[in-house]
Amino acid sequence: MALVIFDYDGVLADTLDDLIRFGQEACDQLGVKHVVTKDDLSNLEVMSFATYGRACEVPEHLIDEFVKISLRLFAEKESPPAIFDGVSEVIQHFSTNHKIAIVTTNSSQNVHAFLTQHGLDSLVHAVYGVDTPGSKAQKISIARERFVENGEAVFMIGDALSDVRAAKEAGVTSIAVTWGHQGLETLIKGKPEYVVNSPHELIGVIER
Repeated sequence: MALVIFDYDGVLADTLDDLIRFGQEACDQLGVKHVVTKDDLSNLEVMSFATYGRACEVPEHLIDEFVKISLRLFAEKESPPAIFDGVSEVIQHFSTNHKIAIVTTNSSQNVHAFLTQHGLDSLVHAVYGVDTPGSKAQKISIARERFVENGEAVFMIGDALSDVRAAKEAGVTSIAVTWGHQGLETLIKGKPEYVVNSPHELIGVIER
């Protein structure tokens, strides 16, 4: 048995278009004259709504408001984001023998709505969102302390350089995925233990 921890945006949920659209809407509401593009996300050293806002040239005193607006827009969206092809099957596969958790800078409410929409909520043991205090590395450690009893392996699966670095800081195995918000060139700066190009490759890495 292993503890398999997923990031949310860009790993499970295909939220790129929403992030760009909601980022633009937040900037517009705040009077920030910036045209939001994918590059605002793809080059971030730390992937969070706060650093995203800074990349969009939001003044520091408005960053908290940018985060609140972005999270609210996600919560108010009529239907949760699409799930990447193959992810649902992989989670179902892992749920039979492993513990599954999610660590994200999105809200737990948004993640649970997504999981419920896609019939996966009962398969995930815990969600640690932006509403859980602490850094991403600290939340990984919280999950490990809660679910790992006998020295089982712990994997952190992310699509951002900051996910790789958080895994290393927490002392767990990092798996970078290439179908998310950041490209391979950015991901390898963190020297992940594994890089995978499709969800089903995760099974081979974790159950090797």
